[in-house]
Amino acid sequence: MDILANYGTILLIAAAVFGFMMAIGIGANDVANAMGTSVGSKALTVKQAIIIAMIFEFAGAYLAGGEVTDTIRKGVIDTTLFVDTPDLLVFGMMSALLAAGTWLLLASYMGWPVSTTHSIIGAIIGFAMISVGSEAVDWGSVQGIVGSWVITPFISGLFAYFIFISAQKFIFNTDQPLQNAKKYVPVYMFLTTIVIALVTIKKGLKHVGLHLSNGEAWFWSFAVSLLVMFIGYLYIQKRFKLDHDNHEHSFTGVEKVFSTLMVITACAMAFAHGSNDVANAIGPLSAIVSTIENMGEIAEKTKIAWWILPLGGIGIVVGLATMGHKVMSTVGTGITELTPSRGFAAQLATASTVVLASGTGLPISTTQTLVGAVLGVGFARGIAALNLGVVRNIVVSWVVTLPAGALLAIVFYEIMLMIFV
Repeated sequence: MDILANYGTILLIAAAVFGFMMAIGIGANDVANAMGTSVGSKALTVKQAIIIAMIFEFAGAYLAGGEVTDTIRKGVIDTTLFVDTPDLLVFGMMSALLAAGTWLLLASYMGWPVSTTHSIIGAIIGFAMISVGSEAVDWGSVQGIVGSWVITPFISGLFAYFIFISAQKFIFNTDQPLQNAKKYVPVYMFLTTIVIALVTIKKGLKHVGLHLSNGEAWFWSFAVSLLVMFIGYLYIQKRFKLDHDNHEHSFTGVEKVFSTLMVITACAMAFAHGSNDVANAIGPLSAIVSTIENMGEIAEKTKIAWWILPLGGIGIVVGLATMGHKVMSTVGTGITELTPSRGFAAQLATASTVVLASGTGLPISTTQTLVGAVLGVGFARGIAALNLGVVRNIVVSWVVTLPAGALLAIVFYEIMLMIFV
């Protein structure tokens, strides 16, 4: 208790720095592979992707980032075991943030697309086991999270597979692909918009004081999606008028239509990612701030301090802008050859899966969800379309991430004890 009283301000500042560092790591790694499909398919330039991510990642983190924070903070370990030693919980969460942030920055520098969720959960488990023992870890909750790492890539892969197959059936494998693209792409716009509108209205707007019933949420989501579909239809009809260079059988013209759509899916992906993965940075930080401000009292339910969500959002944007290009390249071009239509299928599937998880409060790995979606698109074209060597390396980096987070957290935890205790 004396430690928190004497060093509270220093610990708060250090925790904020570590949380910001973790958010930078999320931006450099997870956001980069979330936007990688857009850049890899050449629907967006790196600069355009960064600008879109800056706006929508921050909006997702700030408006809808509160729902999953409690799961990562209270679900992985039993905080009641730290009631008599709240300072150990503070040191542990600080070491977890520093460990996960360090690993993510290293992985991003090397161009490895790893899981931020793996990193922080591994780090939290590492400090909990060395400080209190294995009984501090809620293994049931961890099993559920590990299960989601298997289930979510499978779900997103299925989504992507069927979205891509539908595009093949209704557009590419027809006599008039461009004409059919102009007809069906607005429908895909509708589906994409309703995904993002629902999570914004149902989850995000609660944080700005606007509470809508389920019926009202569906009504407004439907209305906004219809409007986007109508505007999209008019835009596509005007932009892609048939001419001699862009005739009925031109797949190039179809891919240009999908490039337009990918701007919307990129926005959806960025918002969905911001709402879900910001918890990896602000969850432990929120626990630290709450414990220090309450002088060691570990509250069951705490209000997130006003500055934490913006800190996470800004950190994500900084990480993407400064270090995101390396991982973006790995995911965008390494796994399979992406075109705007394939990238769209992967992005919409990933956004839908992440939004689903964010709504239920389950922390998932966006990296694994996206890779699952890209694999789904690849399988739709046949196994030969996949670069299995790159896929193998990605999976190995996932396996290494959890123990790496745990080991780094143990080292940093011991260093903090030497400094403060």
